[in-house]
Amino acid sequence: MADTQQVDPKAERKAARLAHQISAFAKAHGGAEGQVAYIGERGARIVLVGEDGGWGDLVAPSTEIAEKAVEKSGITVHESFDGEFAAKVKTGSYEWKRMAGIQVGG
Repeated sequence: MADTQQVDPKAERKAARLAHQISAFAKAHGGAEGQVAYIGERGARIVLVGEDGGWGDLVAPSTEIAEKAVEKSGITVHESFDGEFAAKVKTGSYEWKRMAGIQVGG
């Protein structure tokens, strides 16, 4: 009996590229953890937090591709961005100035 599940080569390539980027981030930051969040029609956001407190994000065209990418990269994935995971993020003066600017309309 043939496998009824079709593999989309384009989606596989995108997941592999994202996994490579996630792995590079992890290597640059002494390891990493992540969280996948659905962002509507745009797809899914992969939030990454390095062991050194550095952070970043990537956008995948779908939640399925994002989940496949984090699985391929081998990082720890959290269900939500809170608690000890969120506390690992280190922000600098740039982020604080940006956040303050948003609050005061600047």
